[in-house]
Amino acid sequence: MNQLDFKGRHAVVTGGATGLGFAIAQRLLASGGSVTLWDRDEAAAQAAARQLGAGASAVGVDVASHPAVQAAVQATLAISPRVDALVNSAGITGPNTQVWDYPVDAWRQVMDVNLTGLFLCCRELVPVMRQADYGRIVNIASVAGKDGNPNASAYSASKAAVIALTKSLGKELAGSGVRVNCVTPAAVKTAIFDQMTPQHIQFMLSKIPMGRFGTPEEVAALVGWLCTEDCSFSTGAVFDLSGGRSTY
Repeated sequence: MNQLDFKGRHAVVTGGATGLGFAIAQRLLASGGSVTLWDRDEAAAQAAARQLGAGASAVGVDVASHPAVQAAVQATLAISPRVDALVNSAGITGPNTQVWDYPVDAWRQVMDVNLTGLFLCCRELVPVMRQADYGRIVNIASVAGKDGNPNASAYSASKAAVIALTKSLGKELAGSGVRVNCVTPAAVKTAIFDQMTPQHIQFMLSKIPMGRFGTPEEVAALVGWLCTEDCSFSTGAVFDLSGGRSTY
């Protein structure tokens, strides 16, 4: 593992109880920092924090609820007076079906979690970072947001919006010490696969020239660097982790 410098820094990682969020939290802790896991499943978040050990804490929060996010910010600031990085990793896939059959309630849920939840977390933590004139925001988007995967319209649309929001916010904060970037992984094998059909999983694999899925640790390595002070001249940028799928 290459050494990253996150010493003395504190990060909030949404969706941190499992999957990518958990791997990212591990990497930030290994890089000398501390983390607060935000997750809708508070019991799972507390268990994950115990597993991660010293430097990890947990707050239960539904990121799609504005009052819940506001309360989570206050709870986090009671744990650490500073938030140096925000990693927006919380997300759901929604059903795999065609647009004309897509359940309207499911569409709204995907947008509420993947897009509105990310917006709310940025909205409430950016002022904390602006006050310190320092911060790193990393949004987990997806190659689906660039390509538009069939039978995954809500997920693809939400991740395309995450890319656009990243660019907008990065430009808005470019004159400050806060950097905002996103990563667009191809399929990474985590528990989120449980929300997908086997056919959709095979479709995603067929698009990756390396012929394999990414690992959470590979995503965490890039996200970890984007959270560090070394990431100083990139903002509003999109970083691919696609095994060769995205070459544009």
